[in-house]
Amino acid sequence: MTSKPTESTDHEPPGIAAWWTSLLANAAADIRDALYDRIPLTNDNLALIATPQYQRLDRIQQLGFVSRIWPGAKHTRFEHSLGVMHLARQAALLLSRQPGGEWITLDDIRTISAAAMLHDVGHYPFSHAIEELGSPIRPHEEVGRHLIESGPLADVLATRGLDPARIAALIHGERNALPRRDRLLVQIVSGTLDVDKLDYLPRDARACHVPYGGVDTSRLLASLRIAQVDDDDRIVVGSKGVSPLHSLINARQEMFDNVYWHHTNRTCMVMLLRAVQEAILHRAIDPDELWRLDDTTLLERLRAPEMPDESRTLAEALYHRAFHKRAVEVSNRATELYGRLGNLWFDPRARRTVELQLTAELSQRLRRPVADTAILIDIPKPERWQTDVWVVYDRPPVGMQSPMHWRDVAGLSDDDFKQYEEHRRLIRIVTEPGIRDIVAAEWESLLYPLLGGVF
Repeated sequence: MTSKPTESTDHEPPGIAAWWTSLLANAAADIRDALYDRIPLTNDNLALIATPQYQRLDRIQQLGFVSRIWPGAKHTRFEHSLGVMHLARQAALLLSRQPGGEWITLDDIRTISAAAMLHDVGHYPFSHAIEELGSPIRPHEEVGRHLIESGPLADVLATRGLDPARIAALIHGERNALPRRDRLLVQIVSGTLDVDKLDYLPRDARACHVPYGGVDTSRLLASLRIAQVDDDDRIVVGSKGVSPLHSLINARQEMFDNVYWHHTNRTCMVMLLRAVQEAILHRAIDPDELWRLDDTTLLERLRAPEMPDESRTLAEALYHRAFHKRAVEVSNRATELYGRLGNLWFDPRARRTVELQLTAELSQRLRRPVADTAILIDIPKPERWQTDVWVVYDRPPVGMQSPMHWRDVAGLSDDDFKQYEEHRRLIRIVTEPGIRDIVAAEWESLLYPLLGGVF
């Protein structure tokens, strides 16, 4: 980060165009970024970066355990959040120049930039997985709102003339409860077209060196428009944005299929989940401590002597790359089995009970002890693939109208994406290496009685 002469601290700044020109020429500092080359920073940005809450993001990898598969994927939520801020600022600036966006002020741009920068501040270590344990784990949105509305972040925002409550609502609030201007701005950071996806998909793909995740971000941003849809201001795309939008949606599918749902990454995640679950159940770790930790400190805590054996065993295995192995994979074509196993995602305690019953039954068959954590069930979170985006035309082709829903323009529906997920989202039974073969051979007789019989 290169320091430069600071901008004015006056909170009655010049017009947006003059401010942007000044920022490009004389930023408070510059970040050299892998995707965008240069991200100019304001004093708002620097003040937020200096807080402990934002610094923690530099110790949380964006992709959790994916770096165990692709060693280059060690980028953090720190740089991702800066990238999201950069794109949010650009999007707001571009929209302010569009018909219907004249009301967007510099304060709006500063506010949505701060919201974008802080959108991940409440995240737990190792990506989203820990939240899947449910209560007493607080959702990261709730944690983020608490951090933004109180403590150092709130103080910094207020000092900079920004409203912490408004910023928190733009990240985690209910859209329909927002005032009209914020109902538009929130679409920049949350929705099918949000800048979060526009940053993480190409950033993750680049870090993993995979040929997926490509999105023409500049063209998509340049195509953004504002239109009235169902008596509400909506961010829509012009006709030139249809192709890059299609690429964005396809990129998300490809990255889930090839990276986020990679079997080794999923195995590591379910091992971590069970380690944390055991630590909480044994009261060895306070759930409210988790959001204060980062990737390294969480793994260190789970390996500590005071942790239960189950947590330490799994944490040591993760630390030494002694991962569980795939024994069984279940697709949605095994309709009843897939459904019953899938329902366990919503009840982590029930899933743990089934895992314990599996190891107990196998121990009886083998007539030797089997570790309580030797068999785990990996159930990826059900994803949402809604594509609520509208397309506008300056001169609609004959037979089309403006605005027109993207699914009608593209000839695709939400069901197409849901079917894709159901086909590619596998549920797995993973085991310690020494028992994989026997579980693979006997899984039906082990599992079916626990789930209510043979289907």
